[in-house]
Amino acid sequence: MTAHRPLMVLGCTSDAGKSLLVTALCAWFRGQGVRVAPFKAQNMSNNARVVATSHGSGEIGVAQWLQARAAGVEPDVRMNPVLLKPEADTRSQVVVRGIVDRELTATPWQERHDALWTPMAEGFDALASEFDLVVIEGAGSPAEINLVDQVNNRMVEHADAAALLVSDIDRGGSFAHLYGTWALVPEATRERLAGYVLNKFRGDPTLLVPAPARLTELTGMADAGVLPMLRHRLPREEGAVEHGEAPAGAPLVVMPRLPFGSNLDEFHMLSHAASVRWATDVASFEQADIVLLPGSKHVVADLAWMRERGLDVAVAQAAASGTPVIGVCGGAMMLGLSLDDLTHAEGLAGGSAQMLGLLPIRTTMVDEKLTVRSSIDWEGEQHDGYEIRYGQVSGGDDLVIGRSELGPVAWRSGNVVATTVHGLFEDAAFVDRLLGIRISSVLDDTFSQLADAVEQHLDTELLRRLISM
Repeated sequence: MTAHRPLMVLGCTSDAGKSLLVTALCAWFRGQGVRVAPFKAQNMSNNARVVATSHGSGEIGVAQWLQARAAGVEPDVRMNPVLLKPEADTRSQVVVRGIVDRELTATPWQERHDALWTPMAEGFDALASEFDLVVIEGAGSPAEINLVDQVNNRMVEHADAAALLVSDIDRGGSFAHLYGTWALVPEATRERLAGYVLNKFRGDPTLLVPAPARLTELTGMADAGVLPMLRHRLPREEGAVEHGEAPAGAPLVVMPRLPFGSNLDEFHMLSHAASVRWATDVASFEQADIVLLPGSKHVVADLAWMRERGLDVAVAQAAASGTPVIGVCGGAMMLGLSLDDLTHAEGLAGGSAQMLGLLPIRTTMVDEKLTVRSSIDWEGEQHDGYEIRYGQVSGGDDLVIGRSELGPVAWRSGNVVATTVHGLFEDAAFVDRLLGIRISSVLDDTFSQLADAVEQHLDTELLRRLISM
């Protein structure tokens, strides 16, 4: 093992391109023969994947799952030791080392810091001891001086990482963003800011002259390169994306854009083979060939949102007309008769909520969250997936079409299908059988594309020097 100095990617803003750049760097360093691992101390996302390794099992943010895939290593709970999953505008579920921590979830935000730092630091230290290089992703901006910042400033100092600062130039004001961030961060962070990257650039990069040299003169940060607006095929971190790459005549798949939609990234392969429309109004369901109800972090709230807009009626009408209607996890629960909230997980104070009533199944929320990778027998064929849920689904025994080692996981009544299993829409054979749509994975080609972008557009000699290759 050859130990290299950690490299951290910080951002001037949220959505500046940190996740994409870390993914690209993991793919590029892998191609250079470096055994690299991604790391993000704390992520906030309702898109998660179930991982199971000798170091622990549970859920991590999908961004770190993708970065591990790009690095060619097994995704690991240590790569994202703290995951926040929003349940309301002011409340998030806290997942630590892959497992929900109810005590920390109930703890006021400002009182969590010390408890969260321990798994963050231990997760990084363990990866650093096992891999040649750890590429760390920051969160938001390190210049949010109103916050106690452990994910960016404390972590870059703890790791003694060389740091790159990335800005989304498509928003405008990038040089001000870069300079202002450099000026506001703590000195310990500023002295580690070795370079900057301009992301999502359209046009001729020579038109940027003399601004890059001037910024280097002002800050000491090297110009690490300019990434163009890449038409990549990674799922967005929050998943709801319409790629617009479906072939002519592809079926129209309509999904409600739920406020608390979760695990939406599992449909990214489908979106390259079908026309995927994320719906917020009834008109969007017109001409739908397939209606999909995705996962939900807050089933009751999301169904209430649908009812406010008449989307519940649109789904019922689609089912009545013979259009295939498919629900996944939270979407499956919506298709049932009721949801009983015995644990207050859905904020019902122990009450019950009526669902859409399209299938004779019922959901009961329980204390223990299920996070498991499963092999599914679906009408005699085997498929792999994963489950992340509090809800236990019962009833509809004569409609069961899929089972795992834990029991029934899929039900069908005519053209209405429900399953509690995520990940099936990334299985080409499953999608072909269920929907008659041919899909294929785009991830490996995308990782190669991102590695090529690093080679072509970034200062790779600078990258090597930063980690002392």
